[in-house]
Amino acid sequence: MSKSLFNEFEPVSVKAWKQKINTDLKGADYNETLIWHTLEGIDVKPFYHSEDLKEKPSTEIAINSWSICQTIYVSNAKSANKKAIKTIERGAESLRFIIPKDTIEVTDLFTDIDLTKTTIHLTLEFLSLDFVKTLNKVALHSNATFLLECDLIGNLAKSGNWYKNLKEDHEILEAIVENSTNLKSSLSVNADLYQNAGANSVQQLAYALAHVNEYLNHFGKKISNQITFNISIGSNYFFEIAKLRALRLLWTTVASEYFNNPQDCHINAVPSKRNKTLYDYNTNMLRTTTECMSAILGGANTVCNLAYDAIYHKENEFGDRIARNQLLILKHESYFDKVTNPTDGSYYIEELTAQLAEKALKLFKDIEANGGFLKQLKDGTIQRKIKESAAIEQDHFNRGDITLLGTNKHPNADDRMIDELELFPFVKTNPRKTLIEPIIEKRLAETIEQERLKTE
Repeated sequence: MSKSLFNEFEPVSVKAWKQKINTDLKGADYNETLIWHTLEGIDVKPFYHSEDLKEKPSTEIAINSWSICQTIYVSNAKSANKKAIKTIERGAESLRFIIPKDTIEVTDLFTDIDLTKTTIHLTLEFLSLDFVKTLNKVALHSNATFLLECDLIGNLAKSGNWYKNLKEDHEILEAIVENSTNLKSSLSVNADLYQNAGANSVQQLAYALAHVNEYLNHFGKKISNQITFNISIGSNYFFEIAKLRALRLLWTTVASEYFNNPQDCHINAVPSKRNKTLYDYNTNMLRTTTECMSAILGGANTVCNLAYDAIYHKENEFGDRIARNQLLILKHESYFDKVTNPTDGSYYIEELTAQLAEKALKLFKDIEANGGFLKQLKDGTIQRKIKESAAIEQDHFNRGDITLLGTNKHPNADDRMIDELELFPFVKTNPRKTLIEPIIEKRLAETIEQERLKTE
């Protein structure tokens, strides 16, 4: 019935659509009125057509396999273990442990957790071969799925220094890669730093690609497990969907130069901090909800939500519960796990995916032609480009072109936050000697918020 129904209608061409739109505009300029110019240099049209796609991007994304993840900072193994068990009981499907030191007792951390059912992400804030060997043994004996996140370059970019020094860090990392045979992943690319510092979508993709290419250049086929990408998701809904799809395309393109049949990458997605606000903080829940939706529709493997009060409150049960419940609602009440690749066939998203991938690949090639990512980090090129992009975005926010409700649009003058600050929510200045200029994360609303706090 549906086939015969569609056959009764003649297809409408791009030219016919434009003629109708121009008639309705009654003399107004089509380009000035309806074309949206983005910070990435992409002109967004009012409609998209199959004729716009020169070649459809091919992205096989099984989004119904995405996992609800909860982040737990491990200051004490036993207390973190208790929290982890409660978190699993309340709906988390995977856990991300942030481990600050190598004295954390692994046995205590994993007690009474069924490691055959719960995927564990391990973010280490140090380098230790012995610690990784212990994890590797646990993974073997417990049939556990461990994704280890080791990122030397990410640590250098964020802190401005190696953990120890260039030579020793690389020696330890080489040993870690060799001794991670039972881990699903051992290397990560912490590209969330670039988004939170103000890089636009094209820069985020290109820097993530150049970042991982440094590891591929160094290790080549020694990398026997997956690469993990940690990605921050902003509020530009369709662009963020396309960004993740483009990342998979770009990864396959580059990895194919090193491997005959490269493994797919693993994408961990978390909402951005850049657009989160101190005042009218409940709007952060709305932002994180759409950002998690973008992550799911874009094909993230793991989605770890950000608590609405994360920028000014310490970890707390209420904030964690709300963040987790947002994901539970998306999966079990909104059925975001029931359809595989629902964005496939959307001309707009397919075109965005193609343009983001094309522009990012061009920037990546320019980085490689000029010495590679590490060289451009060391000479400050990457930092300068991110700061330039951040300044443009900040100017748009200051002018009101970018809106954060409750902050630069419809602020509530009665809001009082000075007594709520358990964490310092602004850029921290800690003068120290560094090898390179670190990339600094900064939220858009910081200046406005600091001025308001002064008058409370």
